[in-house]
Amino acid sequence: MSAVENAKAVLRRLTAASATERILISFAALVMAVLVGAVIILVSGRITTCQTAATTLFGTGFCYDPVEVYLVLFNGALGEPFLLNDPALFNPNWNPLNFGFALTLKETTLLIFTGLSVAVSFRAGLFNIGTQGQLVLGGLATALFSFFVAPLLPSGLVGGLILIPLAIVVGALVGGLYGAIPGALKAYADANEVITTIMLNFIAAQIAFVLVSEFFGNPDSQVVETTPIPDWATLLPVAFPQGGDFSILALAFGLALVVAVWFLLEQTSFGYDLRTSGEQPEAAEYGGVDAKRTTVTSMFLSGALGGMGGAIWVLMVMGKWQAGVPALGFDGITVSILAGNNPFGVVPAALLFGTLKSGSLAVQFGTGVPKQLVGVLRGLIILFVAMPEFFRMLGSTIDLEPDRETVATDGGRLGGDDE
Repeated sequence: MSAVENAKAVLRRLTAASATERILISFAALVMAVLVGAVIILVSGRITTCQTAATTLFGTGFCYDPVEVYLVLFNGALGEPFLLNDPALFNPNWNPLNFGFALTLKETTLLIFTGLSVAVSFRAGLFNIGTQGQLVLGGLATALFSFFVAPLLPSGLVGGLILIPLAIVVGALVGGLYGAIPGALKAYADANEVITTIMLNFIAAQIAFVLVSEFFGNPDSQVVETTPIPDWATLLPVAFPQGGDFSILALAFGLALVVAVWFLLEQTSFGYDLRTSGEQPEAAEYGGVDAKRTTVTSMFLSGALGGMGGAIWVLMVMGKWQAGVPALGFDGITVSILAGNNPFGVVPAALLFGTLKSGSLAVQFGTGVPKQLVGVLRGLIILFVAMPEFFRMLGSTIDLEPDRETVATDGGRLGGDDE
């Protein structure tokens, strides 16, 4: 069997894997990532210099202890519920409503929106790499709308109940319209959506920068940012500490959106058209599905979810729009692949991603491991866990049927004795 056939056989096996097998594969990949990361930590600790070795193996001292690094990583993401150097193990003063856990949930919440955005487009057979741009413009629209409309409303709880939902809708509309552009280019001009969405990311960043720096900037700030919106018009933390920039209301909204997207994709005729267009476009068109309209609508929906992510970033985290928007849209691609493009899978994938991002801060401060090495560990875990799902998606998009020997029209072999 040739190397190509071997590769196809592996892809066929991954594509046919059951849900249980996929979970086991992801868990095994996570274990492998941890083991490979441990080796990298040991090697890095060996080539650096320190006064006291953090751990000793086979008589050789190492500056970094991989066990300590991983324990601090996950313990820090949860707000240190365990006493790592104490026989008591559990921290009696641990409160789940702590700052570290709030940071983890903040990242998780934002990634739920961007992960859903990418998942919807993938289910439609479209590669929306432009969630970042849709998030940027959606967030900017939310910030400007909130700033200009807030003076027209009563302040306090009543004003917040009116303004916040409207601001999220505005962010979703702007993100959706921006996402529909590459959808229309794909549907009516056959433009590759990967290229157009990547380019639109840069265009969105520049548009937002020019608008804020030239027209809507905060006159009291040296940074390119909008004027802050009133506190009553933001998603304030409920029960969690102020500095964590996390609102449980935003998480609840994100989880409700997960259910809504799943229902839309799995239980409605639009979702059936969208999924069929992505999995079997020829069959979908033969069955009467308007492929062009479905493409534009799918990208609008994907962009709207990205725009909502930007709105939540403004209303929950920043309280304004500011240049240097974090790469939440690009992280959403990994989250979606990790989740197998399943809306419900987006939640644990976003939680894993949020844990790694939040816990890496604890590693930097708690162990002295350089942040570059922490970034390598985080990327390693994401790479190992996401790759099986990536190849499974790849296998579902290409022809994996074994090569068959060409036969003559009369059923005989070409080049046979009767030829």
